[in-house]
Amino acid sequence: MDNILMNQKALKTLQQWDPFNIGEENYDTESADVVAALQGIDDPTKLANVIRVVYEHSFEQWIPFEECVDISYKLIAIKFEAKCIV
Repeated sequence: MDNILMNQKALKTLQQWDPFNIGEENYDTESADVVAALQGIDDPTKLANVIRVVYEHSFEQWIPFEECVDISYKLIAIKFEAKCIV
């Protein structure tokens, strides 16, 4: 899986997450920010912190850290799957 496919899969995963129940199509900017951060982060906790900050800043709503951790593990798995396939 190349970087483009990995990014597309990560974006789709984030958009389907819909943490504030406002519709999958309303997270384009946040999803792009998180996928950009994913490129340089391999630690799920660090990625979860980025996710929390990005989404809370954009929507001015609290989001449970555990939800951010759950989605971060999914994104890290996508990243490692992409790295392992040659």
